[in-house]
Amino acid sequence: MVKKEKVEKLVKDWFAKTADYEWKRLKQDAYHQLEFIVTNHFLKKYLPKKGLVLDAGGGPGRYTIELAKKGYNIVLLDLVKEMLEIAKKQIKRERIQHNVKRMIEGSVTDLSTFIDETFDAVLCLGGPLSHLLDSEQRETAARELVRVAKKNAPLFVSVIGRFGLLKTVLKEFPEEMKYSSHHLEVGDYIPGVQGKGFTAAHWFTPEELQRLLEKQNVETLDLVALEGLSSHLEEATNRLYEDKEKWNMWLDIVIRTCNQPSIVGTAEHILYVGRKRK
Repeated sequence: MVKKEKVEKLVKDWFAKTADYEWKRLKQDAYHQLEFIVTNHFLKKYLPKKGLVLDAGGGPGRYTIELAKKGYNIVLLDLVKEMLEIAKKQIKRERIQHNVKRMIEGSVTDLSTFIDETFDAVLCLGGPLSHLLDSEQRETAARELVRVAKKNAPLFVSVIGRFGLLKTVLKEFPEEMKYSSHHLEVGDYIPGVQGKGFTAAHWFTPEELQRLLEKQNVETLDLVALEGLSSHLEEATNRLYEDKEKWNMWLDIVIRTCNQPSIVGTAEHILYVGRKRK
């Protein structure tokens, strides 16, 4: 096992280099917009009408900005200072500084700056838990996310899907098929050891993600395929977007079916929605 400090450095270095792309990622085309659209659909469904929200591992602040515009008070935390610098500029551009109460450089594994039951909702979106290779660290992060949530508060956690990752290997990296059994059985990826092209990551099964949160006294409300039926059909999805009538029909289908278990397991990204028990 690679040392935790080395994994954290790999992750920080990767996202420092790709911070600009991460800001653009969820808006770059119709396919990538699905992750943002579907996530926001479930945020709207389960968030309280108002309150203080933690956006843990929130990167350049896409969801911080979206929720701040709607009147929520937000605390944004991220491991990478380059991400927070972009967030600061975008928040200023949107003139929503009054709703973003704090921006903190830090890890989802240590939320000790916050007392117990601080937040009315907790977000951990875009895969921060997928960049913790050590299972104890993942449990620590889950425990911290739940600890700082108020009783009955919703939690939203998204990760990279394990079976979806195998479809990505088939489609985009067939030369790395020799690592497929490792991805399936272990779910960990270390650049230079199991291939190249990404930073250190852990791929989740839906059941694994659900167990991780339920172990921390969280009631499961939903498991969601963030790309839905469009998962791995990037070209077809982007092509359909050109016909807005057909796109709206498809988007309706995606949202209506994205929490079907048969679809969730093979998605690129999986969203868990839970509620802290009283």
